[in-house]
Order: sequence, then C-alpha cells, then structure tokens
Amino acid sequence: MLREVKGMQPEAKILLETKNLTKRFGGLTVMNNINLTLYEGEILGLIGPNGAGKSTFFNLVTGVLTPTSGKIYYDGRDITRLKPHKVAALGIGRTFQLNPLFGEFTVFENVVAAHHLHPHSSVLDVYFNTRKYRENEKVIAESTERILEMLGLTQVKDELAKNLPHGYQKILGVARAVATQPKLLMLDEPLGGMNPEEIAFSIEVIGKLRDSGMTVLIVEHNMQILDLCDRVFVISFGEKIFEGTPEEVRNDETVIKTYFGGVAV
Repeated sequence: MLREVKGMQPEAKILLETKNLTKRFGGLTVMNNINLTLYEGEILGLIGPNGAGKSTFFNLVTGVLTPTSGKIYYDGRDITRLKPHKVAALGIGRTFQLNPLFGEFTVFENVVAAHHLHPHSSVLDVYFNTRKYRENEKVIAESTERILEMLGLTQVKDELAKNLPHGYQKILGVARAVATQPKLLMLDEPLGGMNPEEIAFSIEVIGKLRDSGMTVLIVEHNMQILDLCDRVFVISFGEKIFEGTPEEVRNDETVIKTYFGGVAV
C-alpha cells in the first residue's frame, strides 16, 4: 500500500504529468503504470536502485522512447509521441550520464554553442555579419557569462572541455542545458562517478538552480541529493513504491528495505 502523499499547494501549476505510463520490451515490463506529477518551480527527485527504470522514464519523457501505453503531458499538452527535437523545442532540457560535450571547444564556447540550438539569426545574417547577428551574439555572450558565474565555471571558461576534471565536465553539461533556457530541466545522474569533493561542489551548484526558481527533475541514486528536493518519487522494478518529502523517504520502511537494504539513512 502506498501512503497518502503530501502534494504542493492547490494553486501550484502542474508542469509535467504522466498517467499510467507503461513501457514494455517484448515480454519485459520496465515501467508499469507510473503516475507522476511535477509542479512548476519545484525540484523533484526520482530515485531507485540500478535497473529500477529511472533512465527509461527520462527517455520516455524526452521522446527517445515511445510508451507502450499511458500518457505524458507537459504544460497542459499531450507530448506522448513527440520526437526528441520537438520535445526540446517546447522547453524541456536534459543532461546525460555520458556528456556530449565538444572536447576541442572551450567551456565558454560549449555554452555559446548550446545557445545556438535555438537560433535567433538567419544564415544570411551570419554570412553578412549583420547588425542583428552582432547584437544577438553579444546577448548570447552575456548570457553565457551569467550561466558560468552561477554554476561556478568562470575560472575554467577558457579551458578545453576535454581537459576538465570529470566533475567540471558534468557541471558543464548542466550549463549547456541551462543555456537552452528550459522551462523544465532534467538532470540524469548529475553526481555519477564523482569524488566527494566534486559531489559537494555539484550539490552547491544544483542548489543554485533551485534558488533561481527553475523547475528540475533529478534522476539520482546518490542519497546526498535528497536534501535539495522538495519531493521524492521512489521506484523499484518499474513501479512506484513511495512518494513524499525527503524526510518521509528516509523513514519509510518500504523504501529502507527496498532501496537501503534495511538500514535507515
């Protein structure tokens, strides 16, 4: 039995909602009737053991995978079968466990390039170096500087992406996603593979996203992420087992048994 969940205030706007979301690969059900609600302005953590279906959920929402059944609604619109580029155009940004960075570009150039995913100048503007193009590039450069400062990357902005430590590369992936100006930012294992120092830095950075009012959905298995979340949604073997505040998650017997091996955290 699932306990009654504490939700957001009644007036809070629903930004993302899934209804009976199910995904099967042949006879294997990897996601079963998931009903998730994400409110505008909150950080929701999606946690579970390895193989729980967390990445499958991300790929369903972003259009990489198509559900077997169920619906996905974003900002009141049915996006269930939209292609990834159309989902991104609606304002859903995401990071990846393996960062698709431009290794030969500097940190600054990587973030500038991400801005250009939604071009504001035509090919002719670029070719003829028009005033409109120059003004747009100035705006992009200023936006890039702000993002780098917010995420603690200013001091490495001239470094090649390929030369960055792993933790900084992960944060650069976040910066690139933020540069697309998403209404919803989805972070896929943002602490994955980091050492303790990098984890502490990354948690501080993600906290700044929270403080900026951005709506964030985080998939993560590292429990240090819990305190950044307003609510936590726990899945195991593709099914929801609990939903609540971080404190409730830490103290729920089912979560402790399923996720933490019977030891409270």
